[in-house]
Amino acid sequence: MHDVKAIRQDPEFFVKGLARKGATGVEEILDLDAKRREILAEVESLRARRNAASAEIARMKRVGEDAEQAVAEMRGVGERIKELEDYLEGVEPQMTALVAQLPNIPDPSVPDGGEEANKEIKRVGRPRDFAFEPKPHWEVGTALGIIDFERAGKVAGPRFAFLRGDGARLERALIAFMLDLHTRQHGYEELIPPYLVNRQSAFGTGNLPKFEEDMFQTTDGYFLIPTAEVPVTNFHRDEILPLGELPRKYCAYTACFRSEAGAAGKDTRGLIRNHQFDKVELVKITRPDTSYDELEKLTRDAEEVLEALEIPYRRQLLSTGEMTFASAKTYDLEAYFPGTGTYREISSCTNFEAFQARRAGIRFRDADGKVRFAHTLNGSGLAVGRTWACVVENYQEKDGTITVPEVLRRYLSDMPRIGAGPGAVL
Repeated sequence: MHDVKAIRQDPEFFVKGLARKGATGVEEILDLDAKRREILAEVESLRARRNAASAEIARMKRVGEDAEQAVAEMRGVGERIKELEDYLEGVEPQMTALVAQLPNIPDPSVPDGGEEANKEIKRVGRPRDFAFEPKPHWEVGTALGIIDFERAGKVAGPRFAFLRGDGARLERALIAFMLDLHTRQHGYEELIPPYLVNRQSAFGTGNLPKFEEDMFQTTDGYFLIPTAEVPVTNFHRDEILPLGELPRKYCAYTACFRSEAGAAGKDTRGLIRNHQFDKVELVKITRPDTSYDELEKLTRDAEEVLEALEIPYRRQLLSTGEMTFASAKTYDLEAYFPGTGTYREISSCTNFEAFQARRAGIRFRDADGKVRFAHTLNGSGLAVGRTWACVVENYQEKDGTITVPEVLRRYLSDMPRIGAGPGAVL
């Protein structure tokens, strides 16, 4: 969310910055703001006039002068003040709603354009040379009996899955491995957050009001979280943090729930785009002057998961047309899926600058004692379901089994392969 005062002081900056995301609205906000300030000035003038008149009326009454005309005049002033105050009471939420619809402004380093403008920063690892035609994860998993889409469709509907036996254990191993890496080596504090949040929390991260249709809502007003970013970022909502405690670094495993309202017909097979999926999330709250350094570190933390799993990937800097509503700068990590011969997003790592912090009231006290808005960052470390699919595709063997990556074996009772011998679910 943007500061109306900042928009007023440099409207050209906001017009140009928002245009990079195809957004407008500055002129409407400035017009409403000018009207609001004009009325505020009139209210203050009328109040001062009423205060002065009240003293004069009191004096007139003390000396026996006729104050009826002055009293009648002040009655009209009071009615005008009430009329203007009622107008202002309606303008404030209108102003907030207009500003809340404005997306964040992209960092100057972000390329303009759509998908074609995404910039590849680096590519790590070479795709495996298979001696056979690799299959997509839904075929491998179904053949081994470790994933069941048909029964999930019966129980819930499309875009759901059952993981079974060693498939479920593989998911649990990935979660434990990611959490251990981030907490023991990368210095994040683990949280187990609520899976339901209130409207204020969803507003704080920028999910509301613009993307309400993408969230599942309960009948009593709660929202199922689309990612742990929402509850974890709001952990410090309406707080002032000491400078010496920044950056705050949190990680959390949660299930995530998305309606995928705008994804009709996309990725209908497998685990790429489901209504429910698992994710390990990384969240940072930082000082403004260090937030871009922290973005690089957070992205490296996510990359190290892929490197430990020995999965080929590339880092992409997203363009203005591909980044999210709240993002100032985003890196996508795309892992290689041999079953389809494509790189697919497996993590997005984003700096929101003060956009979320202003909406959520997350502040810190600087070295001079001034209270300022913090910067917030988050990234997937990683999306567990997509990582499961990627491991299955990259580690499949000709006989239909799956070799377990070395770093996961201690979480799977040192089992070297899935689908070979005891532990297989066929």
